[in-house]
Amino acid sequence: MSDNSLITHLRHIDVAMPNFAEQRRFYTELWGLTETAADTGVSFLAAEGSPEQYVVRLREDAHKRTDLIAFGAAGAGDVDALASRLIAQGVRLVYEPKLLDTPGGGYAVRFFDNEGRVVEVSAGVTTRRHRKIEARESVPVRLSHVLMNSPTPEATVAWYIKHLGFRLSDTMYLGNRGGIEVMWFLRCNTFHHSFGIVRGPHAAFHHASFEMRGIDEFMRGTGRMRRLGIERLWGPGRHRAGDNSFSYYLDRAGNTVEYTTELEILDEDTWHPHLYDLRDPANADQWGTADEMDEFIAAKSHNDADPGLFVAPPM
Repeated sequence: MSDNSLITHLRHIDVAMPNFAEQRRFYTELWGLTETAADTGVSFLAAEGSPEQYVVRLREDAHKRTDLIAFGAAGAGDVDALASRLIAQGVRLVYEPKLLDTPGGGYAVRFFDNEGRVVEVSAGVTTRRHRKIEARESVPVRLSHVLMNSPTPEATVAWYIKHLGFRLSDTMYLGNRGGIEVMWFLRCNTFHHSFGIVRGPHAAFHHASFEMRGIDEFMRGTGRMRRLGIERLWGPGRHRAGDNSFSYYLDRAGNTVEYTTELEILDEDTWHPHLYDLRDPANADQWGTADEMDEFIAAKSHNDADPGLFVAPPM
C-alpha cells in the first residue's frame, strides 16, 4: 500500500439535475436504492447492503452537474493529516476539516481536484443499520466505483496518485490510434478500482457502478431494467480489467449507471498494472455477450460538461 494513502474507501457520489422527481423515482422505484433522508429538493439514497448512510445524493438544480465525490478515512487524525498535506502541496480547499451536518455526521475536509471537481474525505460518519441481501434479490449491495471523464486524463490520474495516494491497477488503450491510453482504473483499497478516469472531451461524470450480490442477482437486475424499458447502453458482459460483470443504463438525466458484480480483489504485494488493448474485443467483454464498444456508446458516457468547476455547489 502507498505510504501516502489515507483514504480507505468510496462513500458516495452527489449529483444535481433539473428533473429531480424523475431521478428520485428512477433510483428508488426502479434501480433499487432506499431513500433514508430528504429535504426540499434533496434526497439521500442508501444501498440496502451497505453501512454507508447514503451512496447517492440527488439535488434539484437548474443545471446538471457533479456536486461531490466522497471518500472515507479511518479517523479524524487522518483527515487532519490529509488536509495539512493538501495545503502544503498547494491544493485549493473548499473548507478545512470540520464537522458535517449531512446524515451520519462525521468530520471532513473538502477540496478541488486539478480540474475543479469537489472531493470530500471524511471520518467518523455513523454507520447505518444495513442488512444481508438475500439470494435472487436484485438490489444493489453497495456503491462499487465511480469514473469521471477528463480532457487532461494523464494529469488528472497523476493528481489523484500524488495527492490522495491512489494506486494504478490497470489501463486501457487503443492500439489502432497510436497506442493512445483511454481509461485508467485507480484503487484506494484492495478492490481493483473504486475510482477511475476516462479520456473525454470535457470534465464530466462518466458512470457510477453498483455491486450486486452475485451473478444471478446481477442478471435479474439486468432483466428487470429490460422489462421496464430503461435504455440499455451496453451489456451484459464481463470486463477484462477488474474481471467484473457489467450492464450499463442511462438514468433520467442521461448519466450512465452500471450494475456489476464480482469485482476483482487484488494482492497489493504482487499486483502489477496491465495495459489492455481495446482492439481485442475480449479486453472490453470476455464473455462476448455485449455489443462491441463503439463511438455511439462512448459518446453517451461522455455526458454533458460539468458547469461551475472550481465553484462549490450548495450543500
